Amino acid sequence: MAMNQKTRERIPCLALVGGRVITVSGDTFEGGTVLIGEGKIQAVGESVTIPAEAEWVDVSGKVVMPGLIDAHSHIGLLGEPSVAGNVNHNEMSSPITPEVRGVDSFNPFDGAFSDALSGGVTAAWTQPGSANIVGGTGFVAKMWADRPDRMALPGTEQLALALGENPVTFSSGAPMTRMGSVMLLRKALRAARAYADSGGVGDLGLEELARLVTGQTVARIHALRADDILTAIRIAEEFSLTFTIETAVEGYRVAREIAEAQAPCVLGPFTAPRSKLEYQHSTPRNAALLHEAGVTLAFQCAGASETQWLSVQAGVAVREGLPEDVALRGLTLTAAELLGVSDRMGSLEVGKDADIAVFSGHPLDTRSACERVFVDGWEAYRREGGRE
Repeated sequence: MAMNQKTRERIPCLALVGGRVITVSGDTFEGGTVLIGEGKIQAVGESVTIPAEAEWVDVSGKVVMPGLIDAHSHIGLLGEPSVAGNVNHNEMSSPITPEVRGVDSFNPFDGAFSDALSGGVTAAWTQPGSANIVGGTGFVAKMWADRPDRMALPGTEQLALALGENPVTFSSGAPMTRMGSVMLLRKALRAARAYADSGGVGDLGLEELARLVTGQTVARIHALRADDILTAIRIAEEFSLTFTIETAVEGYRVAREIAEAQAPCVLGPFTAPRSKLEYQHSTPRNAALLHEAGVTLAFQCAGASETQWLSVQAGVAVREGLPEDVALRGLTLTAAELLGVSDRMGSLEVGKDADIAVFSGHPLDTRSACERVFVDGWEAYRREGGRE
């Protein structure tokens, strides 16, 4: 239900009236209404019957859309400021740590969440970092909840893997080469397959990897260079993994192969500098080229407070040729589908969580400000003369 920020009273029913309503999954309504009640979307359209007890919010001239979803972040794990004792997203004591759970480092009081809300982001996938070959499980988090312990959504866990520069460079005890990293990964996956076949119990790491090789969870594979992307595809085919390619900086170079593997890509940030070797051949046209090849796309900011600029990343992709409707879907419904939560978020549909962002103008226009955000029907953010 909606919440008045000044009195913190619950409002039983709320109607956002008169805005340009982008449902993402269906029609866009000019002068539409979104009716919210009991934390859910009750009605959407141009001719919505508004109950007498509802509080009206005039959003004429505004854009109303599903809350944005960052499909790859470290929010709540990558502490800010990044100082010793506050950075908890990379467990580098071993290169293979499938038993590590991001939720055990999750800090729901991190200031990055208010930043994310100011950008219209209502949910994010947050995970261990890419320093390890197998980094542990991430999960979907709401950017706000009526109780902090409700921000992390149980049952949304997926497994973070990494190839390329990061595990070779950072993880303690990791091999010195890409072939060494892949060797360790293949050994771990083979052990997990044997563990699953034998009905093994009691090993936390093998249990999580067994879920992966038996198709019960998704491998989120960090791979930037084209050769690492091809390696990810090869490993996924060998072990029959359901997987995504994370960041995919050189995805455009192997777009056909990615499309044939039916591997979704989570792209961004396009504004990253060429500070790493793996970014030397980056291009903001990556998203457009991958889309042309038939690859499914979502977006990321790959950080914490950076999540507030998620719409900017998608806007850059549109500037460079990605169709606008594909970008909007990548920010919302496609991300929800990749994360397994499209039944409750990602579009404005009756019965879904009332996760809604109200923008002053088009959400991909950098001149537009996010003015109000609702999470599960609660008003989680309001901009009044500047950020709040």
